[in-house]
Amino acid sequence: MYTVIKMISYEPFWQTLKSRGESTYTIINKHGISSATINRIRKGEGITTQKINDFCKILHCNVEDIIRYIEEPDI
Repeated sequence: MYTVIKMISYEPFWQTLKSRGESTYTIINKHGISSATINRIRKGEGITTQKINDFCKILHCNVEDIIRYIEEPDI
């Protein structure tokens, strides 16, 4: 059995969302981001660079406030 190591983390997104006083509800209903995109982030799945751009614009932040690269450990 192999362990999948996800190298992109969305943890900064959740922190930024909270610090900006936004919620997934407002992101979806006020800013028009699809619930499917939010679900992809929750599951740690990929999103497009356009969506990252949209989040930066909505939250007035930088890319590193949305995603973080986690280097895969050497095996």
